[in-house]
Amino acid sequence: MTDQETMTTLAREIAATCRLTGTFVLRSGRRSNEYFDKYRFEADPRLLDRVAEQLAHLVPTDTEVLAGLEMGGIPVVTALGRHTGLPCAFVRKTAKPYGTARLAEGADLVGRRVLVVEDVVTSGGQVVISTGQLRELGARVEHALCVIDRVEGGAEALAAHGVALRALFDRADLEAHRAR
Repeated sequence: MTDQETMTTLAREIAATCRLTGTFVLRSGRRSNEYFDKYRFEADPRLLDRVAEQLAHLVPTDTEVLAGLEMGGIPVVTALGRHTGLPCAFVRKTAKPYGTARLAEGADLVGRRVLVVEDVVTSGGQVVISTGQLRELGARVEHALCVIDRVEGGAEALAAHGVALRALFDRADLEAHRAR
């Protein structure tokens, strides 16, 4: 199977597995008539592994740590770490008030090139927030990676904060394979 056939097959399976239609409110507050329920592919170990295998090709070569954002980025980053051999960090939306009281658990981030990993990017809001927090902790963040870019301003919002977004698929890739 060619790389293009592999990607087409994967896009088709993701679309069939997680694309829902109806009325949904997105994290950004916007309403949408479609929703990519990423937990459906994240909960399928074989599909998640194939996603991570393809995402590994998009990881910048100078990356030292993969940082998965709570909650959907965590299974993605864990699977991706298996394919890249890179250490992982798990990033909360807010630091927990007990135990280690850390925002990010796992690999040390200070002074290291960190790739922020998310499952779906819409407006980019949480990635922008988390990137700022990771930078405050001493991480060097220049790139973010996602499985699905809804192409609703996320890449532009991240670029305004000095972060280049790479996506395995965008909305058009998955719409081309929507269930009929």
